[in-house]
Amino acid sequence: MSVTNFQSEFNKIMNCDYFSEKVQPIRKKAFTNFLKKGIPNKKWEQWRFTDLSPITNIDFHISDTNDAPNQDIDILKYGMIDIPTIVIYNGHYQEKLSSVPPEIKLLSCLDYMELKNWNVEQPKDSPFDLLNTALMDSGICLIADKNYQTKSAIRILFISSGTQHLISSPRVHIDLKDSSSMTIIEQHTGDSEEYFLNGSLVITLKNNSKLSHIRLQENSNKTINMGNIHVQQEEASHYTFHQFAYGSQLGRLNLHADLNGQGAECFLNGLTLTNNKQHIDNFVITSHNAPHCISSQNFKTVLQDHSTGVFNGRTIVSKDATKTDSSQVNKNLLLSTNALINSNPQLEIHTDDVKCSHGSTTGELDTNALFYIQSRGLDIISAKMLLIQGFASELISKISDKEIKNYLLNQFNSWLENNTKK
Repeated sequence: MSVTNFQSEFNKIMNCDYFSEKVQPIRKKAFTNFLKKGIPNKKWEQWRFTDLSPITNIDFHISDTNDAPNQDIDILKYGMIDIPTIVIYNGHYQEKLSSVPPEIKLLSCLDYMELKNWNVEQPKDSPFDLLNTALMDSGICLIADKNYQTKSAIRILFISSGTQHLISSPRVHIDLKDSSSMTIIEQHTGDSEEYFLNGSLVITLKNNSKLSHIRLQENSNKTINMGNIHVQQEEASHYTFHQFAYGSQLGRLNLHADLNGQGAECFLNGLTLTNNKQHIDNFVITSHNAPHCISSQNFKTVLQDHSTGVFNGRTIVSKDATKTDSSQVNKNLLLSTNALINSNPQLEIHTDDVKCSHGSTTGELDTNALFYIQSRGLDIISAKMLLIQGFASELISKISDKEIKNYLLNQFNSWLENNTKK
């Protein structure tokens, strides 16, 4: 997608009469800054292992009313049928199919900005954040009031469908007030062809609030999924993130978590499964800006065929963030001699009196373990599956909700059956 094509699609969305004129100056500023920065390439340090030609080689166009569903959507086929769900189809919010617990406020982005007197900082950590602001279509906000305690998870279901070359730019805000808690499932799925989803999720956690965030990236194998997540944590807040990524042609997670209040806790986990020529990139930054905070990054990748992956994790400890306790772990399992992973855990520490560690390992299945398991009566395929299950089980076991865990286990076992070879 060339700059000229981006300009054309930006002009289209500026001329859409169903968007508020109040948003137009925000769009213009973001697009101007996007043009200044440009699309990342391999000369950029943070992108040097990620080939963005699937984006630059295709001219995508914004989703319009013709790309909305022309018939009822059966969301039962996407699993987790007992969980309140917000449905976004090709960038179009489906109000009739959506529901949230009555205690949760569901607002449009426009209503949210007006609630905040238009004093809402727009994310700008990467060019794709700027592009999201310039082209944002569907926009929602979830607000949990003070002392609200969740009784059920809430799913945001992004469905990408059709044969058109669409670009969708959803924007989601999640605000948790003091001492509230919530569980969010962010599910990306669909049967689309040549689809570019560039979403930004902005999370604000007030004092003593708690958010469990589960992200399922199971797009079709021709989809590009760019996920931009920004987390602001205040005193004694708790954020837990679990990503399970096994879809898309090209996927990238850009996650920035800022621990701004004393005693904040942030635990980031990810399991990535790749095959064929998939490329999935995890770029994660945890910034400790206050004392007595705890964080961890625990990411694992299983790679098959000619697939590739990246883990680029960084923990930044500011000069005021004494008593920081932080760890980074990245483990990668290569099931093919043609698979490739680039791992780069980093620590950037600007103070003393901290406890920080990081490490990375990459390897193949243990031949001695395989031999031992086969000696107990299992065939080679079953033995490999057992070892891969053992590698991944730590992350899946962290999910406490039984329905979500069972869904993940079914998806993981299906991937194993299709990708375990002699």
